[in-house]
Amino acid sequence: MASAATRSMSVIFVKHKILYPVRRTCLFSTSDTILADKRKPPSKKQWRKSHKKPPSTDHLSWEERLADVVTPLWRLSYDEQLELKQKHQERILSQLSRNLSGDLQSQSPSPVRSKLSFPVLPVLPSPVRDGYRNKSTFSVNRGVDGNPKTVGFYVGTGRKGNIVCVNGDHLLNMPEKHKLVARCYQDFIRLSSLESCLLFHTGGHWREITVRTNAEGRTMAIVYFHPQTLTPEEVAAHKANLVDYFTWGPGSLCQLDSLFFQESTMTRCTHEESPYQLLHGQPHIYEEVNRAAAEVLYSTVRQLCVPNPEEGGGRTEVGGTLLDVCCGTGAIGITISPRVDRIIGIELIEQAVEDARHNAALNNVLNCEFVPGKAEVVLPGLMSKLSSAGGGLVSAVVNPARAGLHHRVVRALRNQSAIRRLVYVSCKPDGEAMRNFRELCCAPDPQKKLTGEAFSPTLAVPVDMFPHTPHCEVVLLFER
Repeated sequence: MASAATRSMSVIFVKHKILYPVRRTCLFSTSDTILADKRKPPSKKQWRKSHKKPPSTDHLSWEERLADVVTPLWRLSYDEQLELKQKHQERILSQLSRNLSGDLQSQSPSPVRSKLSFPVLPVLPSPVRDGYRNKSTFSVNRGVDGNPKTVGFYVGTGRKGNIVCVNGDHLLNMPEKHKLVARCYQDFIRLSSLESCLLFHTGGHWREITVRTNAEGRTMAIVYFHPQTLTPEEVAAHKANLVDYFTWGPGSLCQLDSLFFQESTMTRCTHEESPYQLLHGQPHIYEEVNRAAAEVLYSTVRQLCVPNPEEGGGRTEVGGTLLDVCCGTGAIGITISPRVDRIIGIELIEQAVEDARHNAALNNVLNCEFVPGKAEVVLPGLMSKLSSAGGGLVSAVVNPARAGLHHRVVRALRNQSAIRRLVYVSCKPDGEAMRNFRELCCAPDPQKKLTGEAFSPTLAVPVDMFPHTPHCEVVLLFER
């Protein structure tokens, strides 16, 4: 029989609340901000496989062109989308199998895939297929009609000088609340006497807007603004107009719980460089870690980190220590905490460590510890302490951004022999993550300072968190 903590996990998990401070990026970092010009529509080969002809872009509407770059799979049924993603993940992971078998010379453009050396389970579908985004950033630029105060998403590139800003009301992955806030913001800036800021050196003030929502319908908006040569008093007047519009004016339809404002002369800056200013409402919104697909992903990670026979994991290994490396605001560790004796999260950004500690306290989780610092620096000393204290079973989980883990972090994980199980969550396994996989699993290489026993991939579980797009999370279990 499962322990009380384990039995209550199904309840605790969906009730875990994670603070979304305005200064931090969203918990689900993969593809947070939509930049339409960076996303490619499906290839002709993919379209042929789906038995549909690729459309000729010459005859498409602007809305269809935008949908093709933001949600390239929107024309396919959901079953067809999952089939496409399954084959894509199998192709990627067969490359890892080739690498591990030393068959690097056999790699060729041949469509024949190598046999996988470990099982890849069917893609776990997203319980919610439309309107699932909890964060959207809308740009401001010239629309199809030439109006420079158009709020939407780019089609085209700055390099070619053919950028067009297209309204995103038709996008399947966009919540209605996000669309409403974008429409209202467009209405507001068109009423404003200030111009939009298309290029910093050409002047203008109104920039993009970020919208966050949570499962309870709470909404936060963050407006970005370039002060140019305006005096503080002039900026204050326009901030007041913004507040009036969204509190008692036409924008009150949005029912914003939080309205933030950031003025900056830089394209990108930190909260420390240019603090977010709360103009209206609450300083934070809270999200429950249950957003449909996120619950599927975190349940999968939890089961691979600490198997439970009640969930089909065979043996049970409740207890021991879990290292949550590059833990961010601590969501993964907090959701797994009832299964282990101790969670130790390591995170480079000190502000994220503070947020993780807050989130643990918010959920009354007492067995989580969060340590600031570089993982490659913190891990050796930490493992030494765990070893001397008889820490028992040690497993680790990593959930890096698309750039993957720094090679020093991989080296630190590889060289700690006490870590017997490693769960790697990747949003782009065919990118830099593949280099991480190879370094975790290759033969010991003193030249690269990879001296620890090699890991082996034993299971892969794809999870669809982004319907209508080609993106897919994959959870890989490595053991030794």
